[in-house]
Amino acid sequence: MSVSLLKTPRLASTLATASKTFFHQNMAIKNFHTSLKSHYAAANSPPPAEGFLPGVANSKLIKHTHHDALRNPELAGVANGETKKMNTFQAVNDAMSIALATDDTACVFGEDVAFGGVFRCTMGLSEMFGRDRVFNTPLSEQAIAGFGIGMAAMGSTAIAEIQFADYIFPAFDQLVNEAAKYRYRSGGEFNVGGLCIRTPCGAVGHGGHYHSQHPEAHFAHTPGLKVVVPRSPIQAKGLLLASIRDRNPVIFMEPKILYRAAVEMVPVGDYELPLGKAEVLTQGTDLTIVGWGAQLYVLENAIQLAQKKMPGLSVELIDLRSILPWDVETVCNSVNKTGRLLIAHEAPKTQGFAAEIATTVMERCFLRLEAPIQRMCSYDTPFPLVFEKFHVPDMIRCAEGIEKAMKF
Repeated sequence: MSVSLLKTPRLASTLATASKTFFHQNMAIKNFHTSLKSHYAAANSPPPAEGFLPGVANSKLIKHTHHDALRNPELAGVANGETKKMNTFQAVNDAMSIALATDDTACVFGEDVAFGGVFRCTMGLSEMFGRDRVFNTPLSEQAIAGFGIGMAAMGSTAIAEIQFADYIFPAFDQLVNEAAKYRYRSGGEFNVGGLCIRTPCGAVGHGGHYHSQHPEAHFAHTPGLKVVVPRSPIQAKGLLLASIRDRNPVIFMEPKILYRAAVEMVPVGDYELPLGKAEVLTQGTDLTIVGWGAQLYVLENAIQLAQKKMPGLSVELIDLRSILPWDVETVCNSVNKTGRLLIAHEAPKTQGFAAEIATTVMERCFLRLEAPIQRMCSYDTPFPLVFEKFHVPDMIRCAEGIEKAMKF
């Protein structure tokens, strides 16, 4: 950029505003983490597992007790059963263990899964079920997806792992052009409904370009696939079992920052949670907020921050859970009640799934809207390693979006 260009008043003003915003966000986050470090140092305990995503351990969205866990009406089938303390990767492991135990055709495969996987999600499964059912593959995502399609086409249950969601793109053709269209192009004679692709996704604070992406929108554009993102251990287990058993190919994206950060009392029994159905986490009358995965904990903190500035603010928080198909009815019913909507996700803003939600809500709820729909998303750049925590929509940016929606 030339020096003369920098001297233009409009650009100089934009740069000054951006610099000021960046400075204030940086100071706020730095102060928060300084106080957090002091707290854990004083308590002589290790720092939290959630990295730059604060508040997960103490979140009200997490079910810390047996009673809280089983109070969910969706868990009626295991309401009288036991619960066990699990983090998210343990819940994912438990779901796959149940799937393998209840389905003799089920197999788990992917890069390093026989050793437990890089995030330990498949620990002990090969020893329990044998290396002919839990096995490593070559380092080829296209081959993993193609092999899974072949298995599913022959009637088996294929549970494939793509080690990072960032590396799912070599398999894009197999998933979008083969798996998604298999039933349609055969007139319903054949299908690959037994295919479930698991993949860790999202930012952790130090992943950079190739270990931080949240590519749900790429697949949400494809009829024939289902896309699911859980927020917690209870959700991960129930949604994964449903995804494995669903008679459509499912891409199951696991926010990897939650593998150890989110810990709940999880039912030990076999249960499924509904695909395509959102969950209303908190009831409200002033503003509807929609998110999924790890972003929900950011939104929870943002709501608390906004409520300090606007006492009495009543927010309805919705976990979308399924990106494809998504629960249009639940979201639109909420917006018709509140008149305002904010959507947040880790993926970049342009063509992100928030755009699809916003458009549908505009079509269905236009006369009830009291303010423009707010989209709080990552910036339209590749993930920047050293600036990652500023790239994703943090609680400060989301709180500003809430304030903007309410003060319009």
